[in-house]
Amino acid sequence: MSSSESNSSDQGVPAPPPRPSGTSLTMAVLVIAVLAALVWALRPEQARFSPAPLHLLPPGCPKVVAEFVPTNLTEVPGVSLASLTPAQKYRVLFQLNMKPCPCGCNVSIAACLLNHPQCKVAKAAAESIISQERGEGAPPSGTK
Repeated sequence: MSSSESNSSDQGVPAPPPRPSGTSLTMAVLVIAVLAALVWALRPEQARFSPAPLHLLPPGCPKVVAEFVPTNLTEVPGVSLASLTPAQKYRVLFQLNMKPCPCGCNVSIAACLLNHPQCKVAKAAAESIISQERGEGAPPSGTK
């Protein structure tokens, strides 16, 4: 009976896991070092930011000259296009969206009328474009 007891106790104890050999540990450290060197070599350039100046801006909004960007409005407030044919309406809308407002706000005539409905310069420019399209006004200077 003693032989059967010793066999049952030997089977219940798990065997210790095999220890990694020195070459596999060295290989793992070498692979990690190569990957770290590769990441370091391929790192993107870091942006060089400088802090904003700490002095206060003068009172009022500093005027920044922005580039003119056309708009794509399909309806312009304060401008009636009902009397125009569809083709004339599209030509007028194209001009209102593509021409900068002569008041100096550096936006399209349509955007100026949308943002500043009281702008008389933009309203006069829009009426001029509409009358030219109808054939009522004089052609623009330089064309005959």
